[in-house]
Amino acid sequence: MKSHPVVEAEKDMKIPEVLPVVAVRDTTLYPFIIFPFSVGRETGVAAVEAALNGHRMLVMLGQRDQNVDTPKTTDLFEMGTVASVMRMIKLPDGRLRILVQGISRCRVEYFTQEDPFREAKIQLLQDREPHEDKLKIEALMRNVKSQLERSASLGKPVSSEVLVMANGMEQAGRLADLVASNIEIKSQEGQAILDELDVFKRLTAVNEILTKEVALLEMQAQIHSQARGEMDRSQRDFYLRQQLKIIQSELGEGNEVQDDINNYRTKIKDLELPEDAREEIEKQLRRMENMSPDTAETGLIRTYLDWMTELPWGKYSEDHLELKRAKRYLDKEHYGLEEIKERILEFLSVRQLNPSLKTPILCFVGPPGVGKTSLGQSIAKALGRQFVRISLGGLRDEAEIRGHRKTYVGALPGRIIQGISQAGTMNPVFMLDEVDKIGQDFRGDPSAALLEVLDPEQNKSFRDHYLGVPFDLSHAMFILTANTLDTLQPAFRDRLEVIELGSYTLEEKVQIAMRHLVPKQTSEHGLNRKRIAFSKPVLQRVIGSYTREAGLRNLERLIAKVCRKVARKVAEGEDKLYRITKSNLTEYLGPIKIFPDFRLKRNQVGVVAGLAWTSVGGEVLFVEISRMPGKGNLVLTGQLGEVMQESAKLAMSLIRTRAEKYSIDTKTFSESDIHIHFPEGATPKDGPSAGITVATALLSCLTQREVRAEVAMTGELTLRGDVLPIGGLKEKVLAASRAQIKTVLFPKLNESDWQEIPEDIRKGLEFFAVSDIDEVFKVALV
Repeated sequence: MKSHPVVEAEKDMKIPEVLPVVAVRDTTLYPFIIFPFSVGRETGVAAVEAALNGHRMLVMLGQRDQNVDTPKTTDLFEMGTVASVMRMIKLPDGRLRILVQGISRCRVEYFTQEDPFREAKIQLLQDREPHEDKLKIEALMRNVKSQLERSASLGKPVSSEVLVMANGMEQAGRLADLVASNIEIKSQEGQAILDELDVFKRLTAVNEILTKEVALLEMQAQIHSQARGEMDRSQRDFYLRQQLKIIQSELGEGNEVQDDINNYRTKIKDLELPEDAREEIEKQLRRMENMSPDTAETGLIRTYLDWMTELPWGKYSEDHLELKRAKRYLDKEHYGLEEIKERILEFLSVRQLNPSLKTPILCFVGPPGVGKTSLGQSIAKALGRQFVRISLGGLRDEAEIRGHRKTYVGALPGRIIQGISQAGTMNPVFMLDEVDKIGQDFRGDPSAALLEVLDPEQNKSFRDHYLGVPFDLSHAMFILTANTLDTLQPAFRDRLEVIELGSYTLEEKVQIAMRHLVPKQTSEHGLNRKRIAFSKPVLQRVIGSYTREAGLRNLERLIAKVCRKVARKVAEGEDKLYRITKSNLTEYLGPIKIFPDFRLKRNQVGVVAGLAWTSVGGEVLFVEISRMPGKGNLVLTGQLGEVMQESAKLAMSLIRTRAEKYSIDTKTFSESDIHIHFPEGATPKDGPSAGITVATALLSCLTQREVRAEVAMTGELTLRGDVLPIGGLKEKVLAASRAQIKTVLFPKLNESDWQEIPEDIRKGLEFFAVSDIDEVFKVALV
């Protein structure tokens, strides 16, 4: 803003009462200030010409609204300044350029005319002398002067002439007008200062505006200084970096980034990259070339390129399709499991005829310890493929499958892509362990993310969030393991080819122990055949008297326990052959842990052995019923689920409807309370397959007929007495065999499942396929 000097008005200057009026905007003229104006409006030009033809004086009035081009009299302030026109220049476009000097404050009383220019009757105004203490006024004046100098030192365009005049100014009102005209203030603030006749208040207002302006200037200077410092530092760093490049170039070193880029380009030449992946890598390489090697972004790009170039794009291991070799290998590694071996050989057979066959998604379901995970390793060896295993137990974050966005700190690809990178080929055998134990929370549902991975129609273009480009998973052979399918989503289960692994029979456990477990544990404990020997009867005793499980883990632990005790004796100097026999088995394993259930030794009233299926195999589950005097209440205990409670009530209703047939007094139901109890009350129980078991126990209790010992049964019961099929028959029969039960009753509709039970187990059992509850009573009751 241009500085405006102050001049002294002539003392004997006479000011007419009626003067032409010029409306101004964005500017306020103060008394004793010289100011240049441009006048372009017709009324303004006419007013200036009238002033020049008369006393060369006019009134300068500010506009209330600065956006109005043609103001009315109501759009102008009442308070203005009488000014003398010192000089006038006509411009080519018709505008006038005038130089005016403020003379006095004035107030417009009324306008005498509107056309061709405004003319007004005015009243001259004088400053009111302050009533405050002179010291206070002097202090305020000094503060205004120092603030003005401070603003000039901070870059405010205030001329030295104005600073000299302000320092020499002794009148408070004149000082306020001088400062107000030389600092940038809004038109409304400028008009407020013009309106104020009280000198002290006027100077106070100017001081507040000036203080605020100085604070803004100081903040601006600070920001500029910081920006300047940052710029200087950047320039210094750039200069030093350029020097370092020159020095390293002279030494023949220091071009690591370009070397890395060249290495990446060499790597991608050897990879069969899809077009999307190649374009993304080239894009990141171009970004890396244009970045400083010291930025964090360069490190993120380098990590991303490492993952992209280390993935086995287009690399496949050759399948071994010889059926005899694969069968021989599978038989060597695993005993039994004929269904799974048959499925793998079928896959190899079709692969020979159709190499483009889509790889199946197998799911091994069975109790713990039956060899699901180790079977996956054997399949990989039989096929000649790499084996990758990841455990999904407890997984809750969807990003573990799909990966994190690469913009996040510490981002990585998902476990699927990490496993492919670890395998080094596009077609490994990929085992996803414990899929039934996947969880879900606010971070998403990992099993939903697996839907795309396990669908052969979709996984050919699987998109990991970190990679950001499609990746073909259709050549990988996915094998899943689970203890149960109950927790899996229907859409997830639909993509799987389920193969069930049942419990092992006694003979199977003995064979696996002789062929695999004993050689493995003796070798791991530093023993051999010359130091320890197990016989088949000993292993049978260990299996029957120390373990009761569907799998083999506890059996392997017991064999390891025997080997540890023998290893200690050998280490103490007793190096000889230790034969493990039935007579000395207790020296190594302690007393027998498992005995035949006493409830299976004699006939009892109201006690029946039922067969149940759990995720860890089959179990023998007893039902106990007693009758006592009461009012016909039915009491159920044993932590039962809703379905099992309904089965018990249904069995009670069935017996009541057939009371006359079995010679039961109907008063018994109204004068007695019936208590049905399932032992092992801490274990939750549910399911409909205990229906015929409860009905048999009820009839035995109410008729006082004993139930045959060593009889177990399973089957769902209807209200009409029909026996419906159940699941898990093989597991239940194996549990009955372990408990030395001799007779098994099961639904007639499950006869096809009976054929899946091993021949040696069926030979040792007497079985009855029943279709009606009366058949059950006929066999079970004495």
